Parts: sequence; C-alpha cells; structure tokens
Amino acid sequence: MFDNILLTAVALNSIFTAIIILSMIGILIVEHKLLKKNEESLKKGIIIFIYLVTFILLGLSVLGILWIWDFDLNAYFLSIYDSGMITIAESIGKIVSSAIIIFIAMLILRISKITLKRVGLKESVNQRRKRTVARVTRSITKYVVGVAAFLIVLSVWGVNVAPALAGLGIMGLVIGLGAQKFINDLISGFFIIFEHHFDVGDKIEVQGFKGEVIDIGLKTTKIRNWKNEIKILSNGEISNLINYSKEFSVAVVEFGIAYSEDVQSTIDMLNRELPSIRKDLYEIVEDPKVVGVINLSSSSVDMRVVAKTLNEQHYGVERELRKRIKQLLDQEGIEIPFPQVVVHQPVKKVKKQAKSDIE
Repeated sequence: MFDNILLTAVALNSIFTAIIILSMIGILIVEHKLLKKNEESLKKGIIIFIYLVTFILLGLSVLGILWIWDFDLNAYFLSIYDSGMITIAESIGKIVSSAIIIFIAMLILRISKITLKRVGLKESVNQRRKRTVARVTRSITKYVVGVAAFLIVLSVWGVNVAPALAGLGIMGLVIGLGAQKFINDLISGFFIIFEHHFDVGDKIEVQGFKGEVIDIGLKTTKIRNWKNEIKILSNGEISNLINYSKEFSVAVVEFGIAYSEDVQSTIDMLNRELPSIRKDLYEIVEDPKVVGVINLSSSSVDMRVVAKTLNEQHYGVERELRKRIKQLLDQEGIEIPFPQVVVHQPVKKVKKQAKSDIE
C-alpha cells in the first residue's frame, strides 16, 4: 500500500515537473519571438525589461520544481552557514564563477548573432554563399556554446564531467542507430552546404517544386515559390536537384511568318531592330538575336529569338520580346499567319439553291 502511494506521488511530481519544464520552454520561445520581430524597433530599456521578466519567470519555475520535490532550501542555506566562513566563501566563489561563465556564454552568443546577421547584407559576388554559411554558423555556435557552458559550470561545482561526456557518446551511438534518417539528413545537409550545391537566395527545383531557397539548416531546407507557398524538405530527400542560379538565364521566343514572306529579310530586320530593347530592360545582358528557322509547319515558317538575361529574369524579357516582335512585324507589313478553316458546301445543296433562285 505504501509503495503504491509512493509511486503515485512520484508520478504526479514527474507530471508537474514536465509541465513546468514545458512552460519554461514556452517562455523562452515567446521571448525569442518578441525579440526577433521587434528587436530593431524596440528600445534598449524594453529589451532589458523583457530579459528581466524572462529571468524572473525562469527562476520561479526552478523554485517550483524544487518545491514539488520537497527540496528544503532553508536547510540547505543553514548547512552552508553552519559549515563556516570558508565554505561560504567557496560557495560564493562558485556562484560568481558560474555567473561569469554564463555571462560570457551569453555575450558570445549575442556578439555572434549580431555579427553573423550582418554577413551577406552588402552586394558582392559571394553574397548568397556568405549568408548561407552565416546562418549555419549561427546555429552551430548556439548549440556548441550552450553545451560547453553547461559542462564548465558543472565542473566548477565539482561534478566530474568525464562520465557525462562518455555517457553522451554512448547515448549518441544508441540514438544514431535508432535515428538513421535523422543522421542521413544531417550528413546530406553538411555536404549541401560545404559542397556548395545551392545557397540562400538561389532558385532551385526539387521534386517538381520550384522556388527560392529561404533557409538552409543541417536537417531541413525551406523553399518558397512565386505563390509564397513554402515547402520544407529534409536534406536527405533532396535529389534530382536543378539549380537555376548558377549561370545566366536565356529568354526564348518562338513565332511564325507566312510562307509568302522573305525569310532572310525578316531575320535581318529583327537582328537590326531588337538590340534596341536593351536600353529599356536592364535584365538583358546580351543582345537578342534570331537563331534562324526552327520548323516548317503546315501554315507558317517558325523562327526563334533568344536573349541572355540575368538569373531568373527571362520571364519578363520573353513577354516584352513577344510584344516588340509583333510591333516590328506589323510595321514592316509581315504577315503572322493563324489557323484558318475552309468550309465546302455539298454540290447538291448548291444546285438546289441555284434552282430556287431561277424560280
């Protein structure tokens, strides 16, 4: 009976502890969201106030956990006081050392966040590459500094961290065996970033989804298309990738003229007039030109015009080229054929119609 009551109490304490820990995580998430959205517009005093409120709430949460597990703080401090001034001095030293370590860790994280956030803002040849590496470095720095600070604080308080490190290694091995897909995503993300498959801001196509890369992590990649739809892909799933941002794009316009028109005169006229479009469209990096006749269809002689453009800017250039080609062909009186249907009346019906007209 006593054992059942004890197990019930432990279970309830565990549940309440889990709820408090989840609340602490929620507090940190809310703080992060507030600072992330309004950090540039908020004043320093408000930012400090948010940090202070977060610290108080986290402190109260820790006290709540200690109260749930019947940890007697009063007895703990009395034992420190009774043990003499040397013990108090040692405890104060440990507390001060821990506070300094935590402060240094937070300072490193803050400086790295501000510094890496500015990387890639200036226009340069490797701007996208710099932004990608900066984001990944921020993520790695956050975890490495956090774990290192935690282990150093434990060592300051006399905890032997060597078994903890060994335990983490064994736990990592066990998790790795049970989470092979997760490990595969991490390895794939590593090779994507450091082999420069694509960067933040590149236009890519994966699994039929084409859009701009807005975020790259070691596990997932986020792509946003022109409809503002965001697709989140595990890095291990990224295969048959097409990167449209490595080279210039090419605008391609195809049209047809009538068989009665002079093909060579039309080509010469377009090659002479189309280059003037560059002064209106900065996206064009190489003069448009007619590559020649590409097909002899049933009702037209089909031609193709190409123009090299800035990356992924060929869509608007193609629309403007079609408009300009139509205007030039109309000015020169060159016919653009269109499908026509010839209807033949039956002979009997024609004879009946003629007979009725005679009568």
